[in-house]
Amino acid sequence: MKTKKFFIFFTLSSILCFSQTDSIKLKKEPRFKIAATVLRNSILAVPSDFTEMGHTLSKDWERTAIYAGGIVGLITTDKITTSFLHDQVEPAIDYSLPKIDVIKTRVYFLDGNNAYILYPILGLYAGSFAINYPKGQIVAVNAIKSITYSYVISHLALKTVFARNRPQRSLSDNKTVEAPWTKDNWDFGNYHPIYFKASDDGTSFPSFHATFYFSVAKVFQMEYNNYWIPYTIATGVFLADLKDHNHWVSELLIGGLIGTIIGKSVVNSSRKQIEKDKNTALNLNPRRFRMSKQLIPQISSSMIGLHFVGNF
Repeated sequence: MKTKKFFIFFTLSSILCFSQTDSIKLKKEPRFKIAATVLRNSILAVPSDFTEMGHTLSKDWERTAIYAGGIVGLITTDKITTSFLHDQVEPAIDYSLPKIDVIKTRVYFLDGNNAYILYPILGLYAGSFAINYPKGQIVAVNAIKSITYSYVISHLALKTVFARNRPQRSLSDNKTVEAPWTKDNWDFGNYHPIYFKASDDGTSFPSFHATFYFSVAKVFQMEYNNYWIPYTIATGVFLADLKDHNHWVSELLIGGLIGTIIGKSVVNSSRKQIEKDKNTALNLNPRRFRMSKQLIPQISSSMIGLHFVGNF
């Protein structure tokens, strides 16, 4: 019972915190019409989502090259940074969050601490639907899309392509390495079938949870113009049980970078689709086509009459 009350409080608090940064404007249109429009625009924006991701990487090749070089540098220094993470950082940041995954399911996203990210999103959508608040529905749907893309890109695609082994605990000592763990920071290419759930075998690069959490944080940051709340929540949840992530430091940072690109692309794509939808509705609106009429007396040597003028 305490867990359920905590979950309800956490969800409502999240909605209120973000709502305070954006004045709620309720729509008078039918609730289901608003919800259908939000979902339709979200689906129509899917091709543009990936276009935006590609554009982020291609619009400034010099910056992309610098990032690529930075990634190689991070991997090169992984033994040093990851040893420091294991020996110094993890013992200093050692806390766990209460379990709130009250929904009994095998869905990967709902397991453990993931519930702290997903439940408020579901609560935001349900609450926004109930009060007919389209902005909240849009934000929640964009967050769910970001999670889905994070899963497909980081967990299914990149982990399978790079197939990097996870770091052995206590990299600095002389203990024998136990497979599938490794002390070699260049231990890529351990190819395997696509794993749909978490696995230790060649699934280290990049961190799915870093991608997942920070893609959602980026969505909320852009939609509500607030850095502190979304990134504080994402960081706090991510650092809980930090040692359980079992990643090289480079993978945590790269996962966060990928998540940021995903979240930013989804929001930009969503805004363009909404604007496109508004323009389409405006062009099809019969009220837009109005004709002003004038009757002008006309007198000449040959006739007397009225001249009709219509402006569209």
